[in-house]
Amino acid sequence: MLYPIILAIDTSCDDTSVAITQGLKVLSNVIASQEEIHRQYGGVMPLMAKLAHNDLINPTFETALKRAKIKKENIDAIAVTIGPGLAIALEVGIEFAKNLSLELGKPLIAANHMMGHLFSSWAVNSKNKTEDELLTSLLENDQKIFPALAFLTSGGHTDLVLVKNIKEVEIVGQTIDDAAGEALDKFARLLDLGYPGAAILEQMAKDGNSTAFNFPLPMTQADNLDFSFSGMKTAGRQQIEKILQNQQKLTKQNIYDLSASFQQAVIKALIYKLKRAVAKYQIKSLWLGGGVVNNTEYRKQIRQFCQQNNLILKFPYIKKLMSDNGAMIGVAAYFQYLDKKFVKDFPTLQRIPRMKI
Repeated sequence: MLYPIILAIDTSCDDTSVAITQGLKVLSNVIASQEEIHRQYGGVMPLMAKLAHNDLINPTFETALKRAKIKKENIDAIAVTIGPGLAIALEVGIEFAKNLSLELGKPLIAANHMMGHLFSSWAVNSKNKTEDELLTSLLENDQKIFPALAFLTSGGHTDLVLVKNIKEVEIVGQTIDDAAGEALDKFARLLDLGYPGAAILEQMAKDGNSTAFNFPLPMTQADNLDFSFSGMKTAGRQQIEKILQNQQKLTKQNIYDLSASFQQAVIKALIYKLKRAVAKYQIKSLWLGGGVVNNTEYRKQIRQFCQQNNLILKFPYIKKLMSDNGAMIGVAAYFQYLDKKFVKDFPTLQRIPRMKI
């Protein structure tokens, strides 16, 4: 079967990404990182992100076409993230997509960034031979897969999403304050590990003892599936202060042990609510998405959980699909394409920074 060729754009935060997808297949997925720009600030600076997007989006677009070996005239539709994300960063991708859609006379699809993460685990490489089978499972509501649970964990979100079928999704649990990735980043900042914090903390944790320090497991008494990580971060700061009462600075081993213990506490909190969600909704498969999935220890413990509970586990086949990227937007947009959910009024298409699934 021939699937539509979609050019997908994501400028939701600090990475400029343009991808070419065809159905579930990723023909190219180009990401221009702004990591070095924001490193000096210890976090993402929105205005700097916007300026960099302006500089990077056209060459990223050209590279995506070249790698996919596709001419822009052969594109069937254009998809762009309109939210959630940084408002002034989203603007850049939206304007570029509008202009391209008008230039080529191709339909425009307004995409939800979190739906991209939700479908990221279903993306396949360009040589994959199982695409038809995978799409049939999704489109025909395969009872071996549904109901599914998408667990989306990143620097801005921690969402448990019930997927009854690809058209019926519902957030059943979310963070009430900090996201899981945000908590890891903030604790890394307390340890003065540099940027990007969560990735460096994971490396430090490999040489640490995950039981050296105890951190509170939040929201265990709450009769819901929501998360909270702000209290854990406070407990982490207090633990650091306690150590520094008896010594001038943290030793390397202190840093290793604090990193491992805090990382384990975050993973434990995530899996605690995951267990409850799986039991409540009689889940058949678990779909992982978001930057926290990059964490090797997290994936290891999730894999063990799925094996123990006879769950089908799906997560992105390559790390590039775990962070923000255009390919996941293209895959999610394919299902909108099937329903002909195209933008009809360009002037009214606006960014939605706090967009929900």
